Amino acid sequence: MSPQQTIPTTPRPGSGGERADVAAIRTRPQASVLVIGAGINGIATFRDLALQGVDVVLVERGDFVSGASAASSHMIHGGIRYLENGEFRLVKESVTERNALIRIAPHYVKPLETTVPIFSTFSGILSAPMRFLTHKSGKPTERGAALIKAGLVLYDSFSRDGGSVPRHRFHGRKRSLAELPALNDGIKYTATYYDASMHDPERLALDVLFDGLAAGDHARAANYLEAVGTGAEGVRLRDTVTGAEFDVAADVVVNTSGPWTDLTNEGLGRPTAFMGGTKGSHIVLDNDELLAATGGREIFFEHEDGRIVLIYPLKGRVMVGTTDLEHDMREPAVCTEAEVDYFFELIAHVFPAVPVDRSQIVYRFSGVRPLPRHDDEAPGFVSRDYRIERADVLERPGTTLLSLVGGKWTTFRALAEHLSDEVLALLGRDRTHSTAGLAIGGGAGYPTTEDARRVWTVAHGDEVGRLRAEELLERYGTRAEAFIASTEGERDEPLAHHTGYSRREIAWLARNERVVHLSDIVLRRTSIAFTGALTAPLLDELAEVVGAELGWDFERRAVEMATTRELLAERHGVELEASATLV
Repeated sequence: MSPQQTIPTTPRPGSGGERADVAAIRTRPQASVLVIGAGINGIATFRDLALQGVDVVLVERGDFVSGASAASSHMIHGGIRYLENGEFRLVKESVTERNALIRIAPHYVKPLETTVPIFSTFSGILSAPMRFLTHKSGKPTERGAALIKAGLVLYDSFSRDGGSVPRHRFHGRKRSLAELPALNDGIKYTATYYDASMHDPERLALDVLFDGLAAGDHARAANYLEAVGTGAEGVRLRDTVTGAEFDVAADVVVNTSGPWTDLTNEGLGRPTAFMGGTKGSHIVLDNDELLAATGGREIFFEHEDGRIVLIYPLKGRVMVGTTDLEHDMREPAVCTEAEVDYFFELIAHVFPAVPVDRSQIVYRFSGVRPLPRHDDEAPGFVSRDYRIERADVLERPGTTLLSLVGGKWTTFRALAEHLSDEVLALLGRDRTHSTAGLAIGGGAGYPTTEDARRVWTVAHGDEVGRLRAEELLERYGTRAEAFIASTEGERDEPLAHHTGYSRREIAWLARNERVVHLSDIVLRRTSIAFTGALTAPLLDELAEVVGAELGWDFERRAVEMATTRELLAERHGVELEASATLV
């Protein structure tokens, strides 16, 4: 097994109920670097520093990758719209990183065919230069064929790296409707190009995390550990499970808490006004007719109000998004009924003959983009690039605070390298390893051809069967080897209420992937909630399996189920029928 595939054992609870990963930080409360915020950019920075041999600690007040990074559009993309903003550096970096992720994380990042329906020839061609020069939105205008064609030609020019994805193609109305007959017959053209899908963002982030932890004991991380203040002894951390507090001293503190960056700095006693994120919501529909209408492609376009929207086939469902609304970070982000109405309107615009209704929504989610403060600038023109702000920590002379402003999923590796270089310079250290071209987690040794895939599934099918080996490879990449090895001599019995997962698999996730709450399994370690597969009996069964693995008593299991139900209802629109366990 390669170093990237090594899976550190999840620390077990110690005396007094303290988790061993928290104890490892509390009993050695010093580090060269403390990273606050375990979204994808914080996790990637942790990995990068860990690979340099830096003594680094990563803390997150919730679960790993449970904030903005968990509310993405499941895309790794170059950002064709950024061309209109003049952000050519960002587009080049994004396309380069997109193509690289297809190679180094092929288990989760794959080329995505994307089609843009076009309803005019020259619309937007006069207003686009003014938007480019002023970044003012003006009256929304759908882009016409001429403008989109020019943008795609330029976009292709950034992709000349040996053909990670094909070039774009343009079709007229007749060919377009032949390929996608459910499209609005008012279209004049379609443009089809390729970006990349990221079908399991949370799992990709966890792979990055485990790669960092595998670097050695100098890399420590804990979820549900919140930074709540700063003093002479360092940053005060609070275990949100037990309520215990302790200080950690670090030479460099890195704030990677995304849209919460200002609130984190405020909690550290240094108020800032860096951020101005906007809310983006999505819904997931179980609608076979809409799924078929997409033809397996993402449908991506600008609506008449100027918002970029997508209709995206994913995991046998159709995800529809997204919005771009101002949001107060002190309030939870939720998908509203008005946003659902908006999504239904845009579906009707593109596929007018496909009926949709609220009963088909199996999941909804919302997050806030970590955009910089933008005052009067239109949200669509706010830079998606990132910057690093530096400040001294007055309470502890010699400590430097770095705040990441901005950042996006696609560029997480390059961003982390940039941020780590800033940290290394402050520590007076040189880079010893590059993450460029380094396989991520289950992408190491991943079979990318049909023949190689067949060889892998045959080689690993003795214990679980070839079909199950194929399923596990798709779910975890080559990290599936570790789980398959754990089943030796044991029956891999499927869950009674979801045959796609087994009891041993859920227990393995709880044991090896830093699971603290039942919601961690339901929302992030699996796709059960996202696909609408969660039922009350299944929740009971998951609580039983996870509880047995983590040593929960009946009261703790009841609390976990009730809390998960409340979270699903309030944040994701998932209402479960009454559970016999809780009656």
